[in-house]
Parts: sequence; structure tokens; C-alpha cells
Amino acid sequence: MTTQQIPVVVLAGFLGAGKTTLLNHLLRSARGTRIGVMVNDFGDIGIDAMTVAGQVGSTVSLGNGCLCCAVDASELDEYLEVLTRPELRLDVIVIEASGLAEPQELVRMVLASDNERIVYGGLIEVVDAAEFAATRSRHPETDRHLAAADLVVVNKTDRVPPEQLRTVRETVTGLAGRAAVVEAVQGRVDPELLFDRVVPEDEITGQMSIEDVLYGSGEDDHAHPHAAYETVSLATSTPLHPRRLMAFLDSRPEGLYRIKGFVDFGTADPANRYGVHAVGRFLRFYPEPWPAGEERLTQLVLIGSGTDTAALRKELAACEQNGPQDTPDEHSMWGVLRYVPGTEDEPEPDAS
Repeated sequence: MTTQQIPVVVLAGFLGAGKTTLLNHLLRSARGTRIGVMVNDFGDIGIDAMTVAGQVGSTVSLGNGCLCCAVDASELDEYLEVLTRPELRLDVIVIEASGLAEPQELVRMVLASDNERIVYGGLIEVVDAAEFAATRSRHPETDRHLAAADLVVVNKTDRVPPEQLRTVRETVTGLAGRAAVVEAVQGRVDPELLFDRVVPEDEITGQMSIEDVLYGSGEDDHAHPHAAYETVSLATSTPLHPRRLMAFLDSRPEGLYRIKGFVDFGTADPANRYGVHAVGRFLRFYPEPWPAGEERLTQLVLIGSGTDTAALRKELAACEQNGPQDTPDEHSMWGVLRYVPGTEDEPEPDAS
């Protein structure tokens, strides 16, 4: 990929579910990650030492490299253009759906954008474990929103007894289909589940940052741990068979939320490696020439919740080519090429 695309994450959920709490947690946990936030108004977004009128069109620097802007849905493309300017060096953009538009509509707008500097980063639906039944009763569209989500955060799990939480989790999982479902307290979702965090060059791995000290992370994390997730990594010098990899991706299991990395398809395309970006049901491949002198490896990271990591490793290993007799034929790349931007009949995830 010649230009690193910025993932655009849509954050949705009904009033009181904890969207803004989750968003503030992401901002406090940003450290070296530059986050752009788009909201209907500034409301309860944590903007320290500033008094800001929540007027549409306002843009505020949050002082840690992050930006917050108040927009309405009609201005989405305009502000995506602003926030993706190279000089801002943003790493991720989060759109809070409240008051802007239906979450599915926001997803469609992101997917339909002509801005080549963005890529869809997933629809995150936040639900209140304590109020879930009442919310479904008041808002029948809850079921439709969950069915469209790529990741569901069952928040406020500390406010319900175990049996009620188990019932909520089972109901949400049934409605959310193949989406990953994680439980959280006070919106504490590890940012690594949603996007790649950037560690500042001068930061030692494991040390406490200024944000940790100011906002009580560190010790507080033991009282309110991040929502759990699993990571599976693959690094192999054996090329993958494009047909078997596509069969794996087409049937990827429930709970597998993100896939990222590079794929070597060997003789199927010896000139290029393929960057892969998958979130929920969204999938893209980005061919690029192999860097000169670099070892040809497939390197993938799979991130999810409630996944069978041993089974995932076995399925990935089964995608490797098994010698000369397993050489892909000339048509084997067609499935992959359908997901390369700019190709005809490029499929989109179901946001209906």
C-alpha cells in the first residue's frame, strides 16, 4: 500500500449504553495514537481545561495529538477530507453515531466515500447489560443494529448478577451473528481490539505514560480490566493457496473481528505481496511489489473474542501450499482479486 489508509470506526448504541465513556477511555488511552473523533456535539467528551460550545463546525485539539470535531451527517465527507489531511497524521477516526444518523447509514456513507485515504474500521455497537431488556422493548431496532455490528461491547457488566449477564450475553450473541462480543466495565475496551495503537519512540514498553498517571490507569486497570480478546499470529515462508485462504476467509468463525498483515501467494503472483485488511464482514486486499531484499513471508495477525485459537492455527496451516503438486492454477486468484479496490463487482459488507 503506497498510502497508509486511516481506519474509520463507527461507534453506536442507545442513550446511556456507555458510548461516550468508551470513547473517553480510548482518548485517555491514546498515548502515541492520534485519534480523530466526529460527534454530533462535544457533550461529555473529555476536553480538559477547555470550555467549548457544542456548535456544528467546531474543531478542537485535545492536547494529546487527538482532535474532536462537531458535525452533522451531511458534513461527513467534508470532515473526513479535513481529518485525513497528511499534516494531521491521524492514525484512526472514530464517528459516534448518536444524533448523527442510523449506524447502518453511517457505515454506508463511509463505504461510499471517494476518499482514498480512509478504510472502513468496523461498526461497534455498545449495549447496557443492566438495561438491555428494557432497551429492546423501547427500541425494537436494537435487533437490527446488533445484526449489522462487527463488534458488540456488552458494557456495565458489573451492574448485573452473573445469571442475568449470561442471559444478556446469549441473547446478544444470537442477534449479532458472526460479530465478536466482548464484556466491559466502564467502557474499558483495549484499543488494540479496535485499531493499531502507536507506541511513541521514546516510550519504554511497559512503562506508565503521562496519561496513565493523570487518569489513574495502571492500578485502576486491575479494578477495571480491559475487555478480553485473543490474538493468533502466523508467520510462514510457505506460500498460501489463494483458493483455500479465501475459503477460510469466507467462512471465518464467530468472534473473529480483525485480520491484518501480508500474504505471499507464491507463483500465483510472484511479483506482489498482498496486504490484507478484514474487520467483521469487510475484506480488502492490497497488492504491492515485494520490497527489495526482503524475505518473502506470510505474516498475519487475527484478533477476536471467544475464538478457538488452536482451531484457527490449524485452519491457517491448512491454507499453506503443499509442494509442487499443489501449485495454484491461473484462475486461483480470481477470488482474491474481487476484494482488491477498484476491481469490478467489488462486494461490500451487508449493512442492511
